[in-house]
This record gives sequence, structure tokens and C-alpha cells, in this order.
Amino acid sequence: MEVQIFGVRKSAATRAALRFFAERRIKTHLVDFDVRGPSLGELRRFAQRFGVRSLVDAESPWYAELGLGAASYSDDRWLTKLVDQPRLLRMPLVRWQQRLTVGPDDATWRQWYELARPS
Repeated sequence: MEVQIFGVRKSAATRAALRFFAERRIKTHLVDFDVRGPSLGELRRFAQRFGVRSLVDAESPWYAELGLGAASYSDDRWLTKLVDQPRLLRMPLVRWQQRLTVGPDDATWRQWYELARPS
């Protein structure tokens, strides 16, 4: 089992996800948005599954700082904004095979772990 974790290393939620998988000896690949920003294609994969608005962290300081509370962007415009400003994303975005999660989701990650464990 190997999971991809998308986020920033400074994010407490991203570090918690890394720790969750490390404690279970699951190989992880971190895509650190401070080093390499998110690709539009990757964000679209999460947006198709959860919707664009579920990717936006309305509680982040950047959301308020950019004055996005009253913004009424189209989904495509939001995706472009998230590519340009990855700190607006709810983190971490986690992918295992075709399965995805947005934000901390220990319960789902435990299910993945159980599915991947050898019998």
C-alpha cells in the first residue's frame, strides 16, 4: 500500500496524516505545495468526487485575507484560484488507488488500511 498526500508540511492536518500512515508502516508520497503547486488535473479529480466548494477551506486565514467570503466564482474559476493559492485548500488531500479524501479522515484511512492488509 502506498498513499499520496497532497498538502504543505507546515500544516498540522498534513503532518497528522503523515503520522497516521507512518505509524502503520504505510509508504507515503508527500506532494508539498510549498515546493510544487497542485496541478489543475489533480484538483479536478478531487473536485469531481467531492465538489469544488468542499476543497476550499473557508476557515483559513488566506480565505479571509483575500476577501473571498462574498465571492461567487464558477467552479473553473475556483479551481484556477486553488492552483494559484494552494493554501486555500482543505488539507490534506489523500489518494490511495482510486480512493480519495479531503481533510483529516482517520475513519476512511483505517478502512483503507484494513482493505490493504494481507489476510
